[in-house]
Amino acid sequence: MNIRPPAVAGSFYDKSPENLQSQLSHWLGAGAGQPENIRAVIVPHAGYIYSGKVAADAYRHLKSQAATINKVILVGPSHRYYFKGCALPTAHYFSTPLGDVPIDTQCVEKLSEIADIHLSDEAHAFEHCLEVQLPFLQTCLSNFSLLPLLTSDVSPTVVARILDTIWQGDQTLLVISSDLSHYHPYAQAQQIDSKTCDLIEHYRASLNPEQACGSTGINALLQLAKQRHYQLTRITQKNSGDTAGDKERVVGYVSYLVSETQ
Repeated sequence: MNIRPPAVAGSFYDKSPENLQSQLSHWLGAGAGQPENIRAVIVPHAGYIYSGKVAADAYRHLKSQAATINKVILVGPSHRYYFKGCALPTAHYFSTPLGDVPIDTQCVEKLSEIADIHLSDEAHAFEHCLEVQLPFLQTCLSNFSLLPLLTSDVSPTVVARILDTIWQGDQTLLVISSDLSHYHPYAQAQQIDSKTCDLIEHYRASLNPEQACGSTGINALLQLAKQRHYQLTRITQKNSGDTAGDKERVVGYVSYLVSETQ
C-alpha cells in the first residue's frame, strides 16, 4: 500500500494526535448550525500558530455538511518544485497524525490522461500547503476521498477547465490553499491584502503570486464561481503580526466560504 507519510507534522502542526485533536477541537468549536450550501473554501497554509485559527474559522462551517461531502479536491501551489502544469500523486493514502486519508485513485487515473497533468510523488513528498489542510478536514468531515492537485507553471484558465469537470454536486468540496502577501511591514501588508480581498470579492481573477502565493488556484476558483453565480463570504483576515509573529515582516492570511446562492 502506497502511503505518503506526513512531512510537516511536528513543525507546521503538532505531531501528537492527542494534542493536535485538542487544538483543533478548541478552534473548531461546535461548528455552524444550519447547512449553508458551501461548495468551496479558501484557507491559508502557514504553521498553525500563525494561520490555523484563520483556517479553522472557515472550516467549522463545514460540520453541518459532514454527512453530505464525500470528496475533497485540494488545490495549492508547489513550493519546492517547478514543473509545467499540475501534479497528482500516485499514493493511495495521505497520512497525518489523525489517520490515513484515501486518495481518489480512479479520478487520478482519469485526470492523468490530460496533457496538463502529470503524476509526481516527488512534488508532493515534502509539500506543506496541502498537508496542513488535512487535519481540519479529518476533524470536520466524516468519510471522504481526496484529490490533491499541486499547481506550478499553469494558467488559471487551464486549472478552471480541469476543475469544472470534477467539481460537481454538493458532495464534492473544493479547497483552495493560499496565503496572501509575504514579508512586508505590517501596515503595508494590510493595504496590499485589503486590495487583494477586494479583487477576490469582485470575482477579479487577476491575482498574481505577490498578492497570493496560491493565486493560480484562487483565480481558477473565481472564474468558476462567477460562471456559477456562487457567493463569496470573507470569514477572517489577519496576518502573522496579529497572531504569532513580529510586525516587521508579516505574511497575510484570509479565509472565505464559497456558497450556492439561496
